[in-house]
Amino acid sequence: MTKSALQIARAAYQPKVPKTLLGSVSIKEGGATASLSDQEELKALFPNTYGMPILEFVKSDTKETYAPINVGVILSGGQAPGGHNVIAGLFDGIKNMNKDGRLYGFILGPGGLVNHDYKELTADIIDEYRNTGGFDIIGSGRTKLESKEQFDKGLEILKKLNISALVVIGGDDSNTNACVLGEYYKSIDAGVQVIGCPKTIDGDLKNEMIETSFGFDTACKVYSEVIGNIQRDCNSARKYWHFIKLMGRSASHIALECALQVQPNVCIVSEEVEAKNQSLEDVVNYIADVVAQRSALGNDFGTVLIPEGLIEFIPAIKKLMEELNDYLAHHEEEFKRIKRSAQREHIISQLSPVNASIYKSLPEVVARQLTLDRDPHGNVQVSLIETEKLLAEMVGTRLDQLKAAGDYKGKFATQVHFFGYEGRCAAPSNYDADYCYSLGYTAAGLIGAGKTGYMSSVRNTTAAAEKWIAGGVPITMMMNMERRHGEMKPVIKKALVELQGAPFQTFASERASWAMETAYIYPGPIQYFGPTEVCDQPTKTLQLEQNK
Repeated sequence: MTKSALQIARAAYQPKVPKTLLGSVSIKEGGATASLSDQEELKALFPNTYGMPILEFVKSDTKETYAPINVGVILSGGQAPGGHNVIAGLFDGIKNMNKDGRLYGFILGPGGLVNHDYKELTADIIDEYRNTGGFDIIGSGRTKLESKEQFDKGLEILKKLNISALVVIGGDDSNTNACVLGEYYKSIDAGVQVIGCPKTIDGDLKNEMIETSFGFDTACKVYSEVIGNIQRDCNSARKYWHFIKLMGRSASHIALECALQVQPNVCIVSEEVEAKNQSLEDVVNYIADVVAQRSALGNDFGTVLIPEGLIEFIPAIKKLMEELNDYLAHHEEEFKRIKRSAQREHIISQLSPVNASIYKSLPEVVARQLTLDRDPHGNVQVSLIETEKLLAEMVGTRLDQLKAAGDYKGKFATQVHFFGYEGRCAAPSNYDADYCYSLGYTAAGLIGAGKTGYMSSVRNTTAAAEKWIAGGVPITMMMNMERRHGEMKPVIKKALVELQGAPFQTFASERASWAMETAYIYPGPIQYFGPTEVCDQPTKTLQLEQNK
């Protein structure tokens, strides 16, 4: 592999880890746990893995000895910076327990397990990928592990390779599937442990035991650098309003974190839109008012940050989408056979009167995007809805109305952007490099302790790495029941932006002044070398949540 100068330098970086993971360790168990809700239903679905205690690694005077163990690893779902370091930490943890342990990577995600497509990850391979971005060491995929047939097919290759533990690195849905798989293998006494690791740049896999999902820190720093560049250009040319859509279909964590880092003129937070029962028109009017007020100050330019999933959080449109999802879950093939020119009227005829009226009022392109193929979870692929273009056009129309009424005299020209893939495979920040390595090393420790149905957990990460707390959290503890594909399913509950939380409250206290002033911050690129306070700082979100 040909490496850049930065890659060569980063290869020498040794991730920092919690002190409790080094040397002899033991496990401290907490009390029994319960799911977030639907306790009886989930207890019945997971009789072998429900209610297990929270685990914490602590220093021990006793040196444990371990037999060699073979472990499999899967990268599941979208890429996130730091995945390679999770695997490196897992590899080193396995080898630390017994040098004869082996690690096998399943190719292109969960499908590799089902299709028996794998490769052994040796030290030479692992060393090529330490502290690098991407998931290209084994690739990733979105195959969902849901059926007994898949589980049994996977078990065949696990038995053939003498693999007694499987680590699934993924988001909330992937870790839910890992929990289902672990429960099944436990129920049939298959002798295979299953451990999850929390990954998603969206930042919506977190709770009291999972402070953040890996990749969020790096992705937000990458996006903030580019937004900062745009804002500097914006402040230089002084002639464009930039509408910037950011990843985050189910929560606005990325948009909020980037706003805290760059101080844009406008940032929409989907959760606030929903809480205030705002309409699309309300959002448009708010942005148009800021544009008009800045214009009155002589500033016909600015930046607007938009979360990817905004449309889904507008209450009226959310109800429409829920009915659309339900209809298409049962009639997708029938719908596809209808001529494209007739699909809009067909949908209108199938919806309730209120939702039919809303659907009919939407621009043709947006209405069309709402009926495109669903994602693997049966939901609208909101990344395909060009919300940034929709808002730019609608704000322009609203400004024309204000101009006709004599309330606006400025010029309004726009540029639109969508930042998504740009951040998913970036070289991990020091924070993510350290955090991910620790997650992988912790997963190895959970395997050595014979645990299954757990997610690797590393907490207290606003402190120095040596003070981080490593352990495991039962995946069932994070679950509730939700409707998917028209049926109630167990899933890990997504963490939304808390409107009473310190990150949002800090943003809300500043946004009025950011709207009128040109108070832009230009963060610049990720810093890997230099003072700790520059290079190792976590996200603004995490610092505010932990009051640091």
